[in-house]
Amino acid sequence: MVFVETQSLSKRYGNFAALDECTLGVEPGEVFGLLGPNGAGKTTLIRLLLGYLRATSGSATIDGLDCRTRSVAVRRRTAYLPGEARLFRALRGRDVLRFFAEIRSAGSVERSLQLADRLELDLSRLVAFMSTGMRQKLALAVTLAADVPLLILDEPTANLDPSVRASVIDIVAEAKEAGRTVVFSSHVLSEVEEVCDRVAILRRGKLVHTQVMRELRRQHRVRATLREPILDVPAEIADGISVQRRGESSIEIETEELPPLLGWLAALPVDEVNIEPVGLRAVYDRFHRDPSGAA
Repeated sequence: MVFVETQSLSKRYGNFAALDECTLGVEPGEVFGLLGPNGAGKTTLIRLLLGYLRATSGSATIDGLDCRTRSVAVRRRTAYLPGEARLFRALRGRDVLRFFAEIRSAGSVERSLQLADRLELDLSRLVAFMSTGMRQKLALAVTLAADVPLLILDEPTANLDPSVRASVIDIVAEAKEAGRTVVFSSHVLSEVEEVCDRVAILRRGKLVHTQVMRELRRQHRVRATLREPILDVPAEIADGISVQRRGESSIEIETEELPPLLGWLAALPVDEVNIEPVGLRAVYDRFHRDPSGAA
């Protein structure tokens, strides 16, 4: 059963489509990434899922519940970290954690305190005197402590230093191991690549690509410089690779099966060869590198 599902989900403001005919599904226990520049539709999609916005057309469900007509029930099953979390500035960090833990049936003061400790957060300070990064840690402790089946995290590592970012990624991985579903929206491609099972790329309100990360991790790019021009690629490996010629003696190859390719290259007069994973950056740039919007 799909845990989060949208069918042709759209949100328009006059002639402007903030989200346009978005259809996707997130499996239970999956970490699902949302990628795209500002204005691509990520936050609009999240707000439609939570019932904060009313869709112009299409539908969305979470755990079988309609996100529009059953929004309160949906939010009981969801912990949401917004991109700009607002907290009570007159309270100390410890009191903020206690407040949110007590108003939710799925909350836990003990779990909140444990998370705050892992995130190296000083809870004795007033929120008003916390740095931006400290307030982000506090919001994370509030959100991640809730014992609910779905976490929706919008830019969870914004304003955090590298060591704390790593802790957040570890906590998300632990949530997945516990069977929880995570929607992870971020601009940090390395984090998305590390923690997500699948990634959806949005552009100008449209879902333009969905990438299975397990498949991407098998793909490699090989750049080779030869002492003489190459002949055609052998037929037995031609179907599994993509070759671009960079002049008479240079080639760039993408492949999911390295051994057959390396066997062929070993028989060529190679001066230099470089092998690297394709990576999420290469996939993302296919849809966003051109300022005109052409993939």
